[in-house]
Amino acid sequence: MRLQLSVPSNKNIQKAIQITGSKSETNRSLLLQALFPNIKIENLSNSDDGEVMQEGLLVSNGEVDIHHAGTAMRFLTAYFASQAGKEVVLTGSSRMQERPIKVLVEALRALGADIEYVKNEGYPPLKIIGKKLEQSLVSLPANISSQYISALLLIAPSLKNGLELELVGKITSVPYIKMTLALLEQIGVQAHFEGNRIKVEPKSMVEDTTLVVESDWSSASYFYSIVAMCEVGTKIQLSSYKQNSLQGDSVLSKIYQDFGMETQFGENTIILSKISDNLPNKVNYDLSNAPDIAQTIAVTCLGLGMGCHLTGLHTLPIKETDRLAALQTELSKFDAKVDIDAESLTLQPTSNLNLDVAIDTYNDHRMAMAFGPLAMRTDLIVNDAGVVSKSYPDFWKDLKTLGFGVQEM
Repeated sequence: MRLQLSVPSNKNIQKAIQITGSKSETNRSLLLQALFPNIKIENLSNSDDGEVMQEGLLVSNGEVDIHHAGTAMRFLTAYFASQAGKEVVLTGSSRMQERPIKVLVEALRALGADIEYVKNEGYPPLKIIGKKLEQSLVSLPANISSQYISALLLIAPSLKNGLELELVGKITSVPYIKMTLALLEQIGVQAHFEGNRIKVEPKSMVEDTTLVVESDWSSASYFYSIVAMCEVGTKIQLSSYKQNSLQGDSVLSKIYQDFGMETQFGENTIILSKISDNLPNKVNYDLSNAPDIAQTIAVTCLGLGMGCHLTGLHTLPIKETDRLAALQTELSKFDAKVDIDAESLTLQPTSNLNLDVAIDTYNDHRMAMAFGPLAMRTDLIVNDAGVVSKSYPDFWKDLKTLGFGVQEM
């Protein structure tokens, strides 16, 4: 699907949007429900990732294809490894077969798991023969994707002796680890996170529990970007959100103060308001704990003529695409000057945007959605726009609600 986006006629927007549940919380909750069936879940994400996770958990034998869903790949690897009697081949898209998983596989093998690489060493597909895992001590590099760590923590209460995990080095993406531990706490699992050690106690059963999935803060980021480029006085209400969120991307409410905005928290809602056009020339952020909002911030800065220096982005090259390289390519189409290295991006202030640009999305939902708000400034084309279904299927429909021109080509 190729879309033509055009600038809204009214740049003082007053609207309310309901956003689906977080896919990060959804996939964690679904795995816990598979281990403890008396858990109920409300406000599940309607994303592709959530659907393939649900479908994968229903399989006992045979092939499980998770397509582009990286979270599902990591979580299901740990799940199937710990389920005696289940035997699967866990595979995904061609890009998924290029995304490393060796660190997680080695950790699970240290716990006693039976996992083999079907094609290339260190990468999916994986042949997994489920076993009762009796070991409980394992270590991981601390600067890897938090999904490897969360995958182990989620199966930990179901293991005979629980889990004691040592994280070696500087820990990144701490909020996602804390999200996982908070969900374990909600179902009555005892866990301790001190220094670089996490210990999760075993639990054979949990009481009847309902987990309510908060809406996705990563999805909210695109509306922060839109409001930042709107006129002063714009207000967009989003639901359902909590001030004491488990999601690391909730740091948006603080970051976007630098873009002339404020966030008001209500009962399960937030109101994003544009209150000032007095903006800095350049912003600097360490996004180690919230790398998924890097694309949104970079595009917001481009749209406002600001510069930015974003660090802590070392996990972006192994996402759905190499997001650092993709960002550099797409931002440069607007005549922006962009420099990247292994873990950072620097964008120079740009006064005039190049027009008539077509954005490539690289099979990456966040590339599509991050650039969508730029239609506040200029008409643009988005190639392969349907990729947003991975996390936010209603995204283009919601932009239309805000007054954007959205036309399929």
